[in-house]
Amino acid sequence: MKISTRSRYGIRALISLALSGDKGPIPLKDIAAKDGIPFMYLQKLAAPLVSGGILRASRGINGGVWLAKPPEEIKLSEVVNILEGPIMPVDCIAEMEDCFRAPYCASREIWYELKTAIDSVLESNTLKDLADRQVKNESLQADMYSI
Repeated sequence: MKISTRSRYGIRALISLALSGDKGPIPLKDIAAKDGIPFMYLQKLAAPLVSGGILRASRGINGGVWLAKPPEEIKLSEVVNILEGPIMPVDCIAEMEDCFRAPYCASREIWYELKTAIDSVLESNTLKDLADRQVKNESLQADMYSI
């Protein structure tokens, strides 16, 4: 099971916006260039994030996108659900009635525990948490040098 590029790129772009502070609208092409995300792909990711209430957008010469709410109020679970849909390691977690083995299946219990653990991590981390980690990681990288 992998998280798709939709979530990976979407979260990467959101971290950039969180780190930019309140600079107003930032053009998607600037985010795409800075974060190594294909511009056309980023455009496709922005639409559901706007309709999901994570981003706001404006058009025109000074247009761009910005966070619709503070980074500490944006849970990663919310972003992933908008971009991916619910995380389900296996179908029988969501649709128990489709599997006759579900009521007594030991492996289903493990898949449910896995889903619960993933949900817990995504629910307990915000965009601010990731932005803080990014700043910390970049400062550690800047402190590294070679002789």
